[in-house]
Amino acid sequence: MENLNYNISIRKGDITDLQVIVANNVKMAQETENKILNQSSIYNGVDELLNNSKLGWYYIAVIDKHIAGQVMITREWSDWRNGYFWWIQSVYVKKKFRRIGVYSLLHNYVNEQAKIMGAVGLRLYVDSKNISAHTVYEKLGMRTTKYLFYENNWSE
Repeated sequence: MENLNYNISIRKGDITDLQVIVANNVKMAQETENKILNQSSIYNGVDELLNNSKLGWYYIAVIDKHIAGQVMITREWSDWRNGYFWWIQSVYVKKKFRRIGVYSLLHNYVNEQAKIMGAVGLRLYVDSKNISAHTVYEKLGMRTTKYLFYENNWSE
């Protein structure tokens, strides 16, 4: 249930957020996939993105000067549509700030920013077993697609 008593603001992440974003990503991987991330890899990966906006960027939700949640945005060029899809990744809301509308606000903000910046759409992937996340994304207007997701992952 959303609680409108919180003053939630959204801003772009910067290098001062590095430690918190890394910690959030570690928690997210543990909670959603029971996966332990390599500390060096996640630290260097977040640092690289925060220092190179061509790779992507983070949007940060803040409540009373505390980071409550985050999303990472990367872009994928679509030659069929002559534009970028924005990919929502590294979604995390701290436990004490869940169920008060933090992610909904982040998602809606990303949606509006993507439209303003000329994106052709939003995409994300979610673990097939994370039913609560499926429900949230569907309530926010996202739909499953006809596409399946495949990968060759050389980092594991």
